[in-house]
Amino acid sequence: MNASVKGFGLVEVLLALVLGLVMSLALVQIFISSKSSYVSQTSSAGLQEDARFVLSKMVQEVRLVGMFGCLGKVDDATAGNSFSKAFEEPIHWDANSQTLTLATAGTGEGGGWSTWVIHTDCLSSATAYTNGRAPRLAVDETAMPVHRQVYRFNKARNELSLNGQPLASNVRTFSVLFGVAGSTRERSIARYAAAAAPSLIRSVRLTLTLFDPADRAQEQTIDVVAAIRNRLG
Repeated sequence: MNASVKGFGLVEVLLALVLGLVMSLALVQIFISSKSSYVSQTSSAGLQEDARFVLSKMVQEVRLVGMFGCLGKVDDATAGNSFSKAFEEPIHWDANSQTLTLATAGTGEGGGWSTWVIHTDCLSSATAYTNGRAPRLAVDETAMPVHRQVYRFNKARNELSLNGQPLASNVRTFSVLFGVAGSTRERSIARYAAAAAPSLIRSVRLTLTLFDPADRAQEQTIDVVAAIRNRLG
């Protein structure tokens, strides 16, 4: 070969191509791995955010369960309809139908909607009327709106609804446990149970598990405990 001719031989070119291909494959693999990790983290964060949003709303309402005004007893002017026991049992969990029912004070939803309006003078009388059917307030009375909130978990559809409207999708499980005192005089919690007399309930534990239908992230389970601020029963 003429020593004055400069360049690369066939072996050198092939070796360079192989090295370039290996490096390209490594870079592509790093990119794919980084993207997969980003998608997984984003999906996981989204599931946590959805679960915390739903549970934070429920916690606010649970804390205000049984807040019916100044007096402990409310006369129900709506007796005879399906809501008549709400003031006797303002919180109820039906494990069979996966339904949590609350009678709670308003939490700032806006507007004038409420299930009942309680008229009370904070001295001797407190009467609940179906919203829209309440008489005019007396001079010494104040009005307090009370909501009936029904959360239902539909396992077949993996959906949690509020008053019949979808609230959260891709729900794997939803459960409720009551923190129960040993007696009506005690404030400390002796045990957790799925059912209890209202007068013994001191807190509510809510557990919600969400999943990603595209299987990009692991299931996210959020567990919160809300203290009952008002003595029930």
